[in-house]
Amino acid sequence: MIKKTHFLGLLTATILAGTTAVQAQTRLTIATVNNGDMIVMQKLSSKFEQANPDIKLDWVVLEENVLRQRVTTDIATKGGQYDVLTIGTYEVPIWAKQGWIKKFDNLPAAYDVNDVLKPVREGLSYNNELYALPFYAESSMTYYRKDLVQKAGMTMPDQPTYQQIKDLAAKIHDPANQVYGICLRGKPGWGENMAFISTMVNTFGGQWFDQNWNTKIDSPEWKEAITLYIDLLKNYGPPGASSNGFNENLAMFSNGQCGMWIDSTVASGMLYNPATSKVADKLGFAQAPIASWPKGSNWLWSWALAVPESSKKEDAAKKFVTWATSKEYIQLVGETEGWVSAPPGTRQSTYENKQYLDAAPFAKFVETAIETADPVNTTKNPKAYVGVQFAGIPEFQAIGTQTGQTMAAALTGQMKLDQALKTAQSAAERAMKQAGYPKK
Repeated sequence: MIKKTHFLGLLTATILAGTTAVQAQTRLTIATVNNGDMIVMQKLSSKFEQANPDIKLDWVVLEENVLRQRVTTDIATKGGQYDVLTIGTYEVPIWAKQGWIKKFDNLPAAYDVNDVLKPVREGLSYNNELYALPFYAESSMTYYRKDLVQKAGMTMPDQPTYQQIKDLAAKIHDPANQVYGICLRGKPGWGENMAFISTMVNTFGGQWFDQNWNTKIDSPEWKEAITLYIDLLKNYGPPGASSNGFNENLAMFSNGQCGMWIDSTVASGMLYNPATSKVADKLGFAQAPIASWPKGSNWLWSWALAVPESSKKEDAAKKFVTWATSKEYIQLVGETEGWVSAPPGTRQSTYENKQYLDAAPFAKFVETAIETADPVNTTKNPKAYVGVQFAGIPEFQAIGTQTGQTMAAALTGQMKLDQALKTAQSAAERAMKQAGYPKK
């Protein structure tokens, strides 16, 4: 017979052991963007938790501009709010140099780092070492409704010019039936409207800064590009275009309301998927449009997962990031969500996978767009910065955001274009001077 005191002792020990087991579970807080592929990652992460019962995942899913603001504040102040961050090609080398994110060395052999496409790998490196792992990568391209182009008696060239895009938009535009000639990003933000506008500026012969870091916003090239941008959206775009970013335009195109859309290649999988797109059987695609200068019209970006130095849970965080960016994860998406939905742009093996190639008619096109985007040799005239649709310097986040707000003001008519360009130029010059960039 067990004595009462002995029984109580055993009971207390059992409770304490259980409490210790619960406490031993590592909780990771993951900050990510509310794009479709990340929503799938959140959905499938239960598989990771099943395989790793000692790790629990807590998700913070945010709109792109809000995500950038929050993670930048947290990382700069060493707040430690997040264990895994969704950041991009712009932030990684800058934050790595600052010592804000952890290095990804000693990855398991099965991860196969060399399978990651070289431009993507290089964009997420600092001093030739990886500081984030790519969840998906993208360039930009032109999407269009084949049925509407055909009905207009026109054809979409493999490499359209912006004049051809304007001509097509005018023919397709049918607002009475809620079909708009073209949808473009209008929502302010350096990664929203300015991602697209920067590529327009590039191909019209302009740039953010010259080789001596002098600001080049108030220039004929910028004016020509923005004039056309406003013309397209005012005359052939949907109402309220200044509120539309990637997700809003994706929803409109998927619903059949856009005749054309110039944006990220990552939208391909969603637009070609009949489960998420009403125009999957009518979709055509071409390269991003060009103007007087053929380069810089298609951007280069990767949404990647990084671990901040402030996280006290490095091993568990890196374990999750490695899983979510692995060949195994891509296979999981293909098998559960359909191969057309597999995260694109990161691995050579994806573009050698027959299941993916059969499901994704855009696959090789996207691979080529990513591999030919050149963040160094981008603009007509020499530049000092690295980046296609951004300038890879810490000050750009503020400069790009402010410029995005002034361009949105020009789009809505709150500000004349000449004034918007002067305002953006003045603000950028002031920021660059304070940072000590311009050379004599």
